[in-house]
Amino acid sequence: MTDNELLQAISGLFDKRITPIEQQLENVVRDIKDIRLTLENETNRNIMRVAEGHLDISRKLDEALKVENEKEMLVIRVNILENELRKVKDKLSTIA
Repeated sequence: MTDNELLQAISGLFDKRITPIEQQLENVVRDIKDIRLTLENETNRNIMRVAEGHLDISRKLDEALKVENEKEMLVIRVNILENELRKVKDKLSTIA
């Protein structure tokens, strides 16, 4: 067998082994493109929807807490006014 024939045989072996690897690589590249499309078109959009929903919930919670804070302030004011009224009644009963 000549050097040229030997080189051709080796080249043929490499071609037989490289072809399946190239096909697998093409499959991997196609799969990566599919994954990227899924991320861009589905996952990222769904994450945005969930984030927007959480933002709405956060706003509603802030509004509810604002009302609750106002209610607490009113309870404090009523307690202060009740104490002031009790003091006035005590002074009035002392005078009368």
